Amino acid sequence: MTLVKVQGIVQLYREKPQVKITRIRNVSNEDGVSLTDFIRAAPIGSAELLEVIYRVIESISDPVIRDIVSFCVDKVSEKLAHYPAAKMHHHAYFAGLAYHIVRMLEIGEFLCKQRAFLKEDMIKAGIILHDIAKPEEMIAQLGVVTDYSVQGKLIGHIAMAAGWITEVALRLELPLDSQQVIGLQHLILSHHNLGEWGSPVQPQTAEAVALHHIDALDAKLQMAEDALNATSDKELWTQPVRGLENKALYRMSL
Repeated sequence: MTLVKVQGIVQLYREKPQVKITRIRNVSNEDGVSLTDFIRAAPIGSAELLEVIYRVIESISDPVIRDIVSFCVDKVSEKLAHYPAAKMHHHAYFAGLAYHIVRMLEIGEFLCKQRAFLKEDMIKAGIILHDIAKPEEMIAQLGVVTDYSVQGKLIGHIAMAAGWITEVALRLELPLDSQQVIGLQHLILSHHNLGEWGSPVQPQTAEAVALHHIDALDAKLQMAEDALNATSDKELWTQPVRGLENKALYRMSL
């Protein structure tokens, strides 16, 4: 996917305007534009987002957890730079998934400082891995999901990511019942919290409880931010937000 610069002449054809192209070329750095100038995208560039994610991976002190996270991220490394986090509800735009992960990492860092009993490596890993299979679950271009893949429809991102952990454990000859393997799989399998929301098990470790609420907090606040940004400053109420119990939000004038 690339941008092009077009020069042309506007003419009328059957009483409708059309452009007769006289010159066309690929956009250069001197043009000062990028793809994200023309589509909805995360407010932070994808290169910066990926730099944060990879830096956090390197900061994981447990080598087993770090290797598992690296393996799973490498599976989607090319797509992670531009994929959305969802089809509709939250972060549904170019680089939305990476932006969602980075904002969650910021919340996780604060919680680990406030609640020292939380295992920081597991929190970091759970945040990075909880939606890591989304790029394989969804079919997207320029941040817009057009459909779900066959794997996405038949298996889903939660089960896929849990399977990736089994795959890397077998490759690295890690015991499948090790604390790292089971702990990370539990984080992924429980992060939606309830069966009707897609989780086969509920959170049963402190880190899993934290991950679920970090995920929900960032997603819901993003829905609120998006709804307010989409509403005119003259309007006091947003449109109903489906992901927030279909309630409209009131813009306070403080």
